[in-house]
Amino acid sequence: MHLDHPHTHDSPSAVSADARRPDGTRRALRIGLGGPVGSGKTATVAALCRALRDELSLAVVTNDIYTREDAEFLLREAVLPPERITAVETGACPHTAIRDDISANLEAVEDLEDAVGPLDLVLVESGGDNLTATFSKGLVDAQIFVIDVAGGDDIPRKGGPGVTTADLLVVNKTDLAPYVGSDLARMAADAKAQRAELPVVLQSLRSEDGVTAVARWVRERLAAWTA
Repeated sequence: MHLDHPHTHDSPSAVSADARRPDGTRRALRIGLGGPVGSGKTATVAALCRALRDELSLAVVTNDIYTREDAEFLLREAVLPPERITAVETGACPHTAIRDDISANLEAVEDLEDAVGPLDLVLVESGGDNLTATFSKGLVDAQIFVIDVAGGDDIPRKGGPGVTTADLLVVNKTDLAPYVGSDLARMAADAKAQRAELPVVLQSLRSEDGVTAVARWVRERLAAWTA
């Protein structure tokens, strides 16, 4: 493990960790996925793995408070070989492990790179949290925040750091909108008002397009990273 990085209470705009591993090689791009419980983070991670695994070398770190449930779901779905999926049991609020004391997640990421690297991409999934969840820039290079229409179409308007500052906001489960009374046009407009030029994707993993738009965004981030 390589825990020689500063583990401060970073703001979303803080400088990212070094792009090089201790041996001088370029490390993988790290993308964090956060969002409330049940918003579809793990399903989005699974879909991204299926979409990208044939073109990229990738791995996943999941976070749960007391279990390995999300990692076990990904293993059951066989989205990646087992050695490319690992879990962190935070033992406390997910904020602690993704923003405040990131040492357990950094160790998991770096151990994956040692074991199965070199990697192009590591997805770090937070445990289910609230609208204030953000990742330390010492842990990830970009953040995706996932909300869903069943949580109410007022969520984008409520804001919070997860909604307003994440590099990409995903409004998930759009296929449920007619059944839960959520107005997708209103959600899109409120999200744009909160986020200015930061991108928003409305997504249903049950549709033909599925995770296509999010996968395209990940590819763009990786192209910029490797450049």
